[in-house]
Amino acid sequence: MDKNEIKNGVINALKTIFDPEIPVNVYDMGLIYEIRVEDDATVYIKMTLTAPNCPIAESLPVDIHDSVKLVEGVKDVVVDLVFDPPWDTDMMSEAAQLELGIL
Repeated sequence: MDKNEIKNGVINALKTIFDPEIPVNVYDMGLIYEIRVEDDATVYIKMTLTAPNCPIAESLPVDIHDSVKLVEGVKDVVVDLVFDPPWDTDMMSEAAQLELGIL
């Protein structure tokens, strides 16, 4: 598999993960800042949360790691949780903003 195929699989996996309090997946919420597939098929994900004190701060990165690890072609997964830049609603996809009534 090439890197683009792996990345597309990763995006599809991320679109199945939801914050239990928000009916939008983590990808469309704009919580994923970067997805990088290395030459050795390790996937690096830079992500954030809606707030540093988010109730799922401990479980969401684990859920993301575990789901992405199951994607065909992925050798390993590194999830980097960051808070800079801070998340805001402008980072959401247009579809997510419509779903939540922001647009």
